[in-house]
Amino acid sequence: MPDVTMPQLGETVTEGTITKWLKSIGDEVVRDEPLFEVSTDKVDSEVPSPAAGVLTEILVEEGDTVDVGVRLAVIGEAGAPKVSDAPEAAPPADSPPPLPASDSPPPPPPADSSQPPPPPRERPASPSPEGTRLVLSPVVRKLLTEHGIDAHSVTGTGLGGRITRDDVEEAIAAMALVPFANGASQPGPSERSGPAPVSAPSAQGSRPSAAASRGDGDDEVLPFTNIRRRTAEHMVRSKATSAHTLMVKEIDYERVVQVRRSHGERFKAEEGFSLTYLSFAARATVEALGDFPHLNASVGDDSLIIHHAVNLGIAVDLDNEGLIVPVVQHAEELTLRGMARRIHDLADRARSRRLNADDISGGTFSITNAGPFGTFLTGAIINQPQVAILSTDGVSRKPVVVALPDGSESIAIHSVGLAAMTFDHRAVDGAYVARFLARLAEILNGRDWVGEL
Repeated sequence: MPDVTMPQLGETVTEGTITKWLKSIGDEVVRDEPLFEVSTDKVDSEVPSPAAGVLTEILVEEGDTVDVGVRLAVIGEAGAPKVSDAPEAAPPADSPPPLPASDSPPPPPPADSSQPPPPPRERPASPSPEGTRLVLSPVVRKLLTEHGIDAHSVTGTGLGGRITRDDVEEAIAAMALVPFANGASQPGPSERSGPAPVSAPSAQGSRPSAAASRGDGDDEVLPFTNIRRRTAEHMVRSKATSAHTLMVKEIDYERVVQVRRSHGERFKAEEGFSLTYLSFAARATVEALGDFPHLNASVGDDSLIIHHAVNLGIAVDLDNEGLIVPVVQHAEELTLRGMARRIHDLADRARSRRLNADDISGGTFSITNAGPFGTFLTGAIINQPQVAILSTDGVSRKPVVVALPDGSESIAIHSVGLAAMTFDHRAVDGAYVARFLARLAEILNGRDWVGEL
């Protein structure tokens, strides 16, 4: 019988929350038919059934958060009985008869010191005060055990009041605040004997920061959100993986500015959104990557894997809560107008959590754009497993030297900004990147952009 497992919805996603089962036990399912809905720190998505048959088991309840690869359900052949309908197995013929209700079980045999003690068995979820059994996911149960937290002291915010991972991490964050709120100093290593069970109040967030709160109340512990924690893990892993090197080129955007001034209002009236610098930079980047394909690549096992399709990742800020990098698939097929449409659509759906798994997968090169905030220079971190990322910073008016038709030079006021490339020095050398940036500048200030509008 095929298993249904938690899929990897994105390159950096490690867990997901079942938000809704679209089928019940005993229902027939068709291959690729939507089976359940899952929410991650990146996307909310429907997941199709991997096979046709009958849903015979559901192993993870709605509201539970589990790691990628965990078994969620089982699909059996059509006509297979439900697990709840399966007859109980008969006891072996030589098994002793069951004890009457009034009898006490026999005392345990004396311990044999020559035999190692049996391994401890995992305790089932404790019953609630009302006598009902708490349903805890493996991740939640592990966190509760590691931190010595009584499940009944945690208020569940999941479906049906179930305890989610975020609920437990809020309790852990609250635990960190308790001793400091009472004016106690932080214990040293010799004083720590492991977590003790506590009744943990609720706190906002997911995990405490490294900064400890002082007893005078001047500091605030701001726990990491799930997306902030995943972003941090991805960035640290990237720095440990790639030989990060930064190279910067000044770009003259005067031609771009002229096109935006002359065609911007009409473009906005036709499309419903503004023609941004990012659209030009993205289109020029794709064009330049065609001439320097080793930057549209990833590092393999002692090799460089060059990707012929340019799947361009665009970093999107989620209202200061974190970053996500949706992907413009096959960007080499788009004109300037098409690029602007795709970027706007992806950014809009990212901020409203309407991206699907395909929207954030398969990126081959990325751009981060802090320019709208007037930044001067950004040294971005490579989005693994790619080998480079381009940062486009603020554009401002400044004096530049320009060549006149008669060959002489003059001073003019142009719109100028910096393009900063962070690249993996394992994959390419500085000269290669310098030529790419020169080509990028040439395209931005020399292309007939009006023809692409």
